Amino acid sequence: MIHVDSPVWPAHGRLWAHLVSDVSLAELHVFAELLGAPRRGFDRDHYDIPSDRVPVALWLGARYATSRDIARMLRAAGLRIPKHLARAAAASPR
Repeated sequence: MIHVDSPVWPAHGRLWAHLVSDVSLAELHVFAELLGAPRRGFDRDHYDIPSDRVPVALWLGARYATSRDIARMLRAAGLRIPKHLARAAAASPR
């Protein structure tokens, strides 16, 4: 299932929301493509979407969730990737 929170995160003169999946990152990427969210909006385990895309996400079937619920769902699904782990993975040689 895809979830979106309220657009309360300010950046670049706009308010942003988080778009997540509690199933898989593959599901999230497919939904984001349907929504028209660019891949550059993906950040470890979620997409940042501008406030004007939230109603469209809901219309496409996303469910509203609080930011706290989103963090809980990502952890429960094993999809939460904390910043410190993402940085460590990016810094390690391949």
